[in-house]
Amino acid sequence: MIESISHLIVSLKKSKMNNSTTNTTAQIIQQAVNSWTVQNKQVTAYFQKHEDSFYLNEVAPGRSRAIYLLGHLVAVSDGLLSLFGLGDKLYPELEDVFLKSPDNADTPMPSITELKQKWETVNATLTQHFNAMGVDSWLDKHTAVSVEDFQNEPMRNKLNVLLSRTVHQGYHLGQLNLLK
Repeated sequence: MIESISHLIVSLKKSKMNNSTTNTTAQIIQQAVNSWTVQNKQVTAYFQKHEDSFYLNEVAPGRSRAIYLLGHLVAVSDGLLSLFGLGDKLYPELEDVFLKSPDNADTPMPSITELKQKWETVNATLTQHFNAMGVDSWLDKHTAVSVEDFQNEPMRNKLNVLLSRTVHQGYHLGQLNLLK
């Protein structure tokens, strides 16, 4: 299956896609972007359900707190800007706290209100960029893969990253829903 998908991507990039193929590919890409948008809205809705103090609780005993998971999701989404070559991270200061370290109640971090605002800003910025990206851009390599590696593994493209980030958000939303 992966080989056939890889073959399709290579074929699409080598050929001058006809209108039918271009339209179908654009539709598939739009469906992926729509799924990402829906997942973002679900995360946003989750963090609007309760008072801010509720999100200081662990999702399960000995697990991360909800505030940490929101900060983690902000930092991961923020990283898409540089990974897709769309610009610099908006909030690089979040990386050490939310990507390189586990949750720790003693670690200083932004408030839930600040993180919610950063979440909205990052996603609005990404949405603007995503809406301007064409089919070729989505099927192109991201900045963490070399040209040589991309030639051997064309699945290492921006669309594939978006799909994995959408699943990643869903995973953490499932964790958050354990919080009672």
